[in-house]
Amino acid sequence: MANASVNPISLPKSAFITELKNGVAELVINKPPVNALDSHEWFALAHEIERLNADLAVRVIVIRAEGRGFCAGVDIKELDQYPERIVAVNAGNYATFKAIHRATVPVIVAVHGFVLGGGIGITGAADIVVASDCATFALPEVDRGAMGGGAHLQRLFPVQKVRYMFFTGDTITAPDAERYGFIERIVTKQELRKTALAIATKIAAKSPEMIRIAKEALNGIEDGNLEDKYRWEQGFTLQAYTSPDSAETRKAFIEKREASF
Repeated sequence: MANASVNPISLPKSAFITELKNGVAELVINKPPVNALDSHEWFALAHEIERLNADLAVRVIVIRAEGRGFCAGVDIKELDQYPERIVAVNAGNYATFKAIHRATVPVIVAVHGFVLGGGIGITGAADIVVASDCATFALPEVDRGAMGGGAHLQRLFPVQKVRYMFFTGDTITAPDAERYGFIERIVTKQELRKTALAIATKIAAKSPEMIRIAKEALNGIEDGNLEDKYRWEQGFTLQAYTSPDSAETRKAFIEKREASF
């Protein structure tokens, strides 16, 4: 896959690549081993989504990933070494999720393997979700000494399920998640890209003006403001990071041991 209009300064090539074909922009996250993005890469991802949205040749955006899973969220090792970067990480997450949700064109996410933390934010902000049968969803923020993501998880699961997942950090498989209705289609991993692009191509063939109007209208009738709700959560992330327990969770994660409180 060729890079398309990549800015080497603002867009780390190691993190993701994009390609535009027949009105469908395909953005592929590719940062081994687990697609966990650092503070700079979250900003770069937001910038690229905004760039694609501003391109009138783009009618639909598809976000998918290579590797073991879709996205493991933020780079915990970065935050363990530089705790002060939580402010930048928060801002980068906010910018990315807002760019997806507020894009004037539909955004389709195609997820496989683990969908964690920021991966939940990307998925919850999107318009359409396609999943491989190996996909799993979790929001282990409590176990990482952080907060945030509940607003986006609540676009995927009902309130009580969100709270169960948030409090426990438990993982939900795609077949189990399907009964909650947010997954458009579950396919094999081999069929994931083809399925997402087929849906995108169907939408891209329609009137771009009508689709943009529809996207704005649908965002307007949602219950509450997604960005405001997520911003509320982020204030508690900063509060959490002032706790010694938060530092202990990160160290335990990096040292591959159980946290001690």
